[in-house]
This record gives sequence, structure tokens and C-alpha cells, in this order.
Amino acid sequence: MDVILLGNGTKPGVREAVERLKPEIIRRARVLAEDFTGQHDMSGVQADLAIVFGGDGSILRAVCQMGTNQLPVLAVHLGTLSFLSTIQTDELIPLLDRPDLLNLPIIKHLVLHCRLFRKNQTEPVSWYWALNEVVIHSIHASHVIGIELSFDHQLVTTYRCSGLIVSTPVGSTAMSLSSGGPILRKDIDAIVISPISPHTLSNRPLVDSPDRFMELRTQQRAELIIDGNNVSVIEPGDTIRITRADQTFKTIAVPGFCYYKALRSKLGWNGRQ
Repeated sequence: MDVILLGNGTKPGVREAVERLKPEIIRRARVLAEDFTGQHDMSGVQADLAIVFGGDGSILRAVCQMGTNQLPVLAVHLGTLSFLSTIQTDELIPLLDRPDLLNLPIIKHLVLHCRLFRKNQTEPVSWYWALNEVVIHSIHASHVIGIELSFDHQLVTTYRCSGLIVSTPVGSTAMSLSSGGPILRKDIDAIVISPISPHTLSNRPLVDSPDRFMELRTQQRAELIIDGNNVSVIEPGDTIRITRADQTFKTIAVPGFCYYKALRSKLGWNGRQ
């Protein structure tokens, strides 16, 4: 079995966990590459799976590093509030010992492809993958901006709000949830559009298909934020086009993992945070 090891080496406990587990990993698999800086391109590494150490931020970064070559992921929880990590450190080695590990079901998660077009230009100036969300937000937090949403070249509405979130099911428990959006199971094929502090009370989160051709335009200067990272400033007349990406984020369906048990624990559904 060939693996790659990824994670955020600056996070507390990540380096220590890797050093402790790596000898046992090497006994069970061939480590083709590893990176804990987030700097190296892993799209050319042909392996059976990626073992990612950390929280959701480490996994989002690993998705970018793997690029067009999305390997199945075993996510080892070392973060704080992680919805993507499915195993604890003491569960990794027993999983690697399973003879059927590479035959376990693979869950494929929606990834969005986001392109930024400047005013009156036909070629994108930049493009991004989004596993969690694409966000347009006002430059100043207290300002209201106008954001025009279109599906398949048909106007849906123009929001008056502080920002707009286009979320995947994976991202529905992130910024979208904080803005009043619904929680979607991670394997549901849908997107959520959630306005941030809308000026009109009738503006509510909208659920639609990721197969639609989506365009966003802002009437004022704004920030483009992808998976929590500020990537560009949008000028009036610029267009953000969002479509389903060809790639999917893949996770191994770990036996015994319960999605709703994780929600109860992480969201305090039992009445305690």
C-alpha cells in the first residue's frame, strides 16, 4: 500500500503525532511523499491514499495540494472543532492493519470550481477549487452591498447584504451554518446560498443543484473568500462563475463512524457545548 502524509506542522500536536505514528505506518505502508508545510504540489504522486493529520484547515489545504489527483483520504483528528476528520490517532494503525482497507467504500464529496472574470473580459484572471464555500463579502464589515445572483443566465435576485455564501454540503456546517443556513449531509448533491446579514427579511437560504451555471456580480467593491482565505478583491462589473468541479473530495468510509453522532458531539445537540 502506497500512502502520502500531509498536515499542518505548525499546529500543536501534529508533528509529535506524526513522529510517534510514522514508524508504525512505515511497517504497514510505503510512504511516497510527505509535507507538513502546505507548500508542495502532490498532484503528481500516485498513491493509494492520503493520511492527513489535523483539523478541517489541514484537510482543505491537502485538497489544494492534491489538485487534479484527489486521493482517498484518511483524516486523523488533531484539530479543535473538525467535521471532516473521522478517526482519532489511536484508530489509525488498526485501520492500516485491515486487509480490506483499500476495498472499503469511498464517499465522494462535491467540490466547486470558481472563476473570476474582470469586467468586459472573456478569460478568467484566476480560478479556485472550493471544498467548503465561496464567499463574497463587503470590504468593510458594517457596509451593505448589492450582489446579483443568476442561475443558467436567468436572474434569481439581487441581495442587499454584507455578503453571500455559496456552500457545499461539507461547508454547510462551517460559515453557512453560522449565517443561518441548513445542515446538509456531506454526501447530498446540493449547494446552499446563504446571505450574510440580509437587509430584506424575506431573503432566506436557498438550496439548489450544483449542476446549474451560477454567476455572481457585485455592485460595490468586495472581497472574494475561498475556504476561509481572502484570494482577491472584486470590482463592480466583475463576474464570479461557479460550477461543479470535475474532481471530488474522497474519504474512506470508516466502519463505525456515525455522521449524526459527530453532529451531536460537535454542535452540542445533547444540550452541552
